[in-house]
Amino acid sequence: MAIIIRRTRLGAGIALAATAALLLTSCSGGSTPGGSDGGDAPKSATATSVKDFGSFADLEAAAKKEGQLNVIALPHDWANYGAILDAFKKKYPEITINEQSPDVSSADEITAAKTNKGLDTAPDVFDLGLAVALSSTDVFAPYKVQTWDDIPAELKESTGLFVGDYGGYMSIGYDSSKFPEPKSLDDLKGAKFKGSVAINGDPTQAGAAFAAIGLATVQSDGTLDDFQPGIDYFAELQKAGNFLKVDPTPATVASGETPVVFDWDYLNTAYSKDVKSWKVTVLPGTGYAGYYNQAINKDATHPAAARLWQEFLYSDEGQNLYLAGGARPARMEAMTKAGTIDEKLASALPKAPEKTVVPTEKQSTDAGTLLGEKWAAAIQ
Repeated sequence: MAIIIRRTRLGAGIALAATAALLLTSCSGGSTPGGSDGGDAPKSATATSVKDFGSFADLEAAAKKEGQLNVIALPHDWANYGAILDAFKKKYPEITINEQSPDVSSADEITAAKTNKGLDTAPDVFDLGLAVALSSTDVFAPYKVQTWDDIPAELKESTGLFVGDYGGYMSIGYDSSKFPEPKSLDDLKGAKFKGSVAINGDPTQAGAAFAAIGLATVQSDGTLDDFQPGIDYFAELQKAGNFLKVDPTPATVASGETPVVFDWDYLNTAYSKDVKSWKVTVLPGTGYAGYYNQAINKDATHPAAARLWQEFLYSDEGQNLYLAGGARPARMEAMTKAGTIDEKLASALPKAPEKTVVPTEKQSTDAGTLLGEKWAAAIQ
């Protein structure tokens, strides 16, 4: 059975974390970090917390000595990563951030790490969908940030191999100057939406697109045990001529090439910066929630910088920067209680659905297998 909870608007951000019963205990064991700084310097590559460096100042010093950080798959318009990267650069000007392949999928991140293993071009850190994180723990180094206790247990692998950092709800964004607000999935099958409905990527590879099929499944009275109703829905959109095989980007949305988009609510909300008539709706009924996850490459070329990056992302500053991008940060509940959350930004989040589902590990694996077998044929 899919995990379903009821929520109130007040607890939207908090309740999202509670939905993510990810069965992280299934990730037993862990990876063995490799390498060290050598000499008497802290063994950055094997550090599992700040304590292994001595102090946070020692971690900062080690990261500054490395002087570089390799990141991958961080589009500047995704969850406010442009501002997050700028804030880190401003805080640590001694560290050069090398941005690689911002638009690749979670699976491509892991491939890049394996392909470039041993090279100084390998990514130091990852930002991953849950399915890929669960299947790639052998690539990760365990690390617990200083704010570890603030992160709900449901959002973190127990040793810190990967940790949820921001999340949201699958939504529909649309140009309100051209289309009425979709009230249901059936609305998108109508003639008004001819050649207009896109999803963010290939659902066999991209987490956002995978979630779009999941949303279509539960909105079609199916369960996450079987994604077939979601595949059938998009096959019907394709047959009607309404499915658009174009990956949405800020440019395609601004030009009108992708005027209706299934995507996470925080990504859809960001499009309104360029298209003033762009609106976002989370359909009534059962919603679909998900978190993206942080992880450190066990073979990171810059292991101290990788850990400092994690510390920044889970700090109050980093978490509020995610919130500024319309995403719900992992520490939202704790920061709300502590009074460190940006209340204005929190109150501006889209209304959450009354019921929400999140796939378990088995459901994600089974859905991935099914999509691999049937998706391409369904949208031919």
